[in-house]
Amino acid sequence: MDILLSTENLTKSYLGKKALNVVNIEIPKGKVVGILGPNGSGKTTLLKIIAGLLKPSSGKVLIDGKEPGVYTKSIVAYLPDTPFLYKWMKIKDSIDFYRDFYKDFDEEKAWELLKFMNLDPDSKVTSLSKGMAEKLNLTLTLSRKAKLYILDEPLGGVDPTTREKILDAIIQNYNEDSSMLITTHLVNDIERLFDEVLFIANGSIVLSGNAEELRLKEEKSIDELYREVFK
Repeated sequence: MDILLSTENLTKSYLGKKALNVVNIEIPKGKVVGILGPNGSGKTTLLKIIAGLLKPSSGKVLIDGKEPGVYTKSIVAYLPDTPFLYKWMKIKDSIDFYRDFYKDFDEEKAWELLKFMNLDPDSKVTSLSKGMAEKLNLTLTLSRKAKLYILDEPLGGVDPTTREKILDAIIQNYNEDSSMLITTHLVNDIERLFDEVLFIANGSIVLSGNAEELRLKEEKSIDELYREVFK
């Protein structure tokens, strides 16, 4: 099994409070993994460490065999849960920006996705609704030929129609040479995408496994399991 991402005894503390507490995970190549937990459980901290934006307090992260750094940033496409484009940009400027910034950016794919998402290249980034902004950010992230995609709340605050578009885009643009980490509160909408799930509470993994096996063993959907674990 080709392990793309692993963490070993990963810990992160802020001002004495543990945001992550001895997290050990192994993610093989070609998997879509749901990282599920309530607000403040440590999901975003974990993603930021993997993306190389935060340093762990202790423990180790390996992506494609390397610790987070210049190389791993070149193979990780990270969709943060906060805006990251400049206010002066139009949608077409953001495409240029990504093309100049990332060697693995596939401009042709980006234009196809914009069309699929019904986004107008001449729209100003500041004029976009939350749903449209989400669709643009996802378009930019998925247009990279990355080995690891990290999507932090890709469905946050978007209407059901937009949600379907976003899910379709994720499904159509996923390939078996890469893996994808997705955090979400909307487990019911997205659980059909997951090969594996990690439930995280208070910075620790409380349950993990193959999504289908968990469904069969517990005789529950992942959403029902989520509600049970975090009630």
